[in-house]
Amino acid sequence: MTTKFENVDVEKQRVILNAALKEFADKGYEQASTNQIVKDADIGKGMLFYYFTNKKKLYAYLVDYCINILEEEYLERVDYSHTDIFERLKIISKVKWEFLVKYPEAINFISTLFVKNPDQLESGLNKRFQAIQEKWTSVLYENIDFSLFREDVDSKKAFELVQWSLHGYEENLKSRLQDQVISDIDYEFYFEEFYEYVDVLKTAFYK
Repeated sequence: MTTKFENVDVEKQRVILNAALKEFADKGYEQASTNQIVKDADIGKGMLFYYFTNKKKLYAYLVDYCINILEEEYLERVDYSHTDIFERLKIISKVKWEFLVKYPEAINFISTLFVKNPDQLESGLNKRFQAIQEKWTSVLYENIDFSLFREDVDSKKAFELVQWSLHGYEENLKSRLQDQVISDIDYEFYFEEFYEYVDVLKTAFYK
């Protein structure tokens, strides 16, 4: 998605993007204020609309930007050679933490897409976002070593139980985060909680 914004100084781009990402993440699409964005970014409102035309196009740009960095600096950085599903889950969470530190506003914004599923996404962006989710699911579970599972349990069924458990945890987490301001969330707490659940699953199903 190319706009006049691409010609702006890199540092100025960063300031404007972070201001916009934070506003949309904290307040959602409907309540987000372009007045607050230009105030936080210290630019004129006319300049913001010169770059993006309107609020909807600004939002679409942010989604496109976040999908790009999610692909390049998150999904492509995970080492999927580990065949131990539980160790892979921990590695993935480490990459996620590094991504969070580097792009705090972006991951807060992305989290709103997963948690609140806004209907402002244009069809093309919505398909890209769905494709990201599908890609994530496919690479997460490919090339798993089932021989690591206990011999007295059906490894295929155990693996399905791991998938259902993780899905249940994600749904529970979405519910808990639904009414929170995204930027106020203590992600480290939830990562540690996630590790504890992963260890419980590993103890239950591995030799």
